[in-house]
Amino acid sequence: MCGIVGLMANQAVNQALYDALTVLQHRGQDAAGMMTWHDGRFLLRKSNGLVRDVFHSRHMTRLKGNLGIGHIRYPTAGSSSEAESQPFYVNSPYGLTLAHNGNLTNSEQLKQELYSTDLRHINTSSDSEVLLNVFAHELGKQGHTLEPEDIFDAVRRVHRRCQGGYAAVAIINGFGLVAFRDPHGIRPVVFGTRETEGSQDVMIASESVALDVGGFELARDLAPGEAIFVDMQGQIHTQSCADRPVLSPCIFEHVYLARPDSILDGAYVYGTRMQMGRKLGDRILKEWPEHDIDVVIPIPDTSRTSALELAQHLGVTFREGFMKNRYIGRTFIMPGQTQRKKSVRQKLNAIDIEFAGKNVLLVDDSIVRGTTCKQIIQMAREAGANKVYFASAAPPVRYPNVYGIDMPVASELIAHGRSEAEVGELIGADRIFYQDIDDLKAACREVNPQIEQFDCSVFDGQYITGDIDDSYLAVLEAARNDAAKDLSAGDHALVGMHNQDDELD
Repeated sequence: MCGIVGLMANQAVNQALYDALTVLQHRGQDAAGMMTWHDGRFLLRKSNGLVRDVFHSRHMTRLKGNLGIGHIRYPTAGSSSEAESQPFYVNSPYGLTLAHNGNLTNSEQLKQELYSTDLRHINTSSDSEVLLNVFAHELGKQGHTLEPEDIFDAVRRVHRRCQGGYAAVAIINGFGLVAFRDPHGIRPVVFGTRETEGSQDVMIASESVALDVGGFELARDLAPGEAIFVDMQGQIHTQSCADRPVLSPCIFEHVYLARPDSILDGAYVYGTRMQMGRKLGDRILKEWPEHDIDVVIPIPDTSRTSALELAQHLGVTFREGFMKNRYIGRTFIMPGQTQRKKSVRQKLNAIDIEFAGKNVLLVDDSIVRGTTCKQIIQMAREAGANKVYFASAAPPVRYPNVYGIDMPVASELIAHGRSEAEVGELIGADRIFYQDIDDLKAACREVNPQIEQFDCSVFDGQYITGDIDDSYLAVLEAARNDAAKDLSAGDHALVGMHNQDDELD
């Protein structure tokens, strides 16, 4: 899960890109980067850290130009090396830079092909660098001049070679801004326009909130397999570049990843989370019509919308029982289990009066490793709760994700191989409730009925790209478990050379 943004404008884009990255910060807190284009040169600033810490006045002054892309990084493979922060750059053909959200499931195969057949060297372990070089190789087949159709032909060949879930933005030196989305539309990407001085600015981003902060009007999502090209005159060209596109967006974006004020594939995330709360309330009433719940308390922040609707549906009081330290990052996307455990009590503090002597239903967006909710349930008991029930707005997370979300290791998922009751016992809840997977799909479809199917692989183990087997998952587990992440934090610091603050020819 990363955030990407691209902008073609009639004025300097550095501040608008900064603002967009700031509102996409929830999608990654490991690193941030920005590349702008000015008078035939690329200007780069990227480093580990939050957006506000990476970009200072001296960097912003250097990032000149009316065309640029930005990225905030969340490492699915466990590496926090600055060498793997984005955007990436290659000088051939034309001069090309790219930022990417997602995961290529055949990146190792592609890396071998790039070296042996395309004669291209990959300098990091990032699949984003692989994607850039595949795109560069295919684009290089088009010759000295580029027409929109040439770019779309190159993207078409990228789709035929690359598998997995991906959304990317790129700049082609002297030609314009490009973005494309995988043939299943797993990872989100939208675009919009803004009228300025009688002409049109164009922004492309992971979520619509990035457009909102810049005063852009949302046009639409990129369709699965579609590419968009904005030429140097600001004209928009789009084309479907996939042989058999099928919209199958990641449903976990609606559960947790996206901001509630975003619109993804025509569906308000806020609306889908409201529906999740109602559906979960229906299930509780069906299974336990004579419940003794006194109060519903959300675990801030992602579950708040669902919890409020759930409380209203049950006819139970809704209360805020935890205060959140907003200077602590999202524990779900912190690399390594040790850091996640340490951060929970730093992040949340219970308001004792809301728990004392009450039967409390805690609501979270999902239960992944179980580390956080187990500690929170203990906090509720220490605050004086009589009974502590737990509800998840999502179904049990039982399978690893391979399309860009850091849930790779089945053995680290608390629901893997366990019943719902067993999970409840492990986390210390008096009773547990999970969302039904069909209800989750229905909750999203009720907001946008045109979405026929979703990627629900973390819940049902069905990988829609059709290329995932047990051997792939075994390799993934070895590379991405918490022990590997702790080791990679040191080892990957030595991998590759990078430009944190450079001008590129």
